[in-house]
Amino acid sequence: MSNPIEIGRLLRAGTTGFVLGCRVNQLESPAFGTLVKAPVSPDYQIYGLIYDIHIDDDGLVRQLVTAERVDENIINDNRLNRNVPLEISVIAVGYRQGGRVRHLIPPRPPLSLDVIHLCTPQEICEFSSAGRFGYFRHILRAADLPVGELLAAHLEQTQAVQQADGDPNWLSQATQELITLLRDDYPTLMSVLGALSDIHTRQA
Repeated sequence: MSNPIEIGRLLRAGTTGFVLGCRVNQLESPAFGTLVKAPVSPDYQIYGLIYDIHIDDDGLVRQLVTAERVDENIINDNRLNRNVPLEISVIAVGYRQGGRVRHLIPPRPPLSLDVIHLCTPQEICEFSSAGRFGYFRHILRAADLPVGELLAAHLEQTQAVQQADGDPNWLSQATQELITLLRDDYPTLMSVLGALSDIHTRQA
């Protein structure tokens, strides 16, 4: 298994999700829809999907954006050397305990300053293949999230990993499960299928 990539440390958390902080120069790795993990202990890890990346302003940034001309060196110094406030929000979608992956709400959240990692390709395959896509329900019931776009981003990233691992049918199976779960919610189904259609278009 490849070494996990550290992307930040926990700021605050609940059982349904958490927020981590990182520097701007760490922003190249995490992306919308990426599966991440909070290794709380050797026997307990929490999995989640990134659904928002938020960069706050501060006093200096407000001054710089209103200046007529800003030297490129000042911009780079502000981005790389100063602690620009940056937060990544994650929805919890499952956990691992006792060597078993479960698509359930974690029994307890991670702790402040816990290190958050990107999941490796092997971990993504293992998590997304455990059970029958049970973690989809956590995403679908999150009314305040861009559900269609989040699912599309996650499924596209996961399909690439699953295909490389020898399972080219994973995306079709995941899409069929979403249709089944949303059969009584036509507006949400159309939103999700509309976002997913972009994946099939790019793969055609």
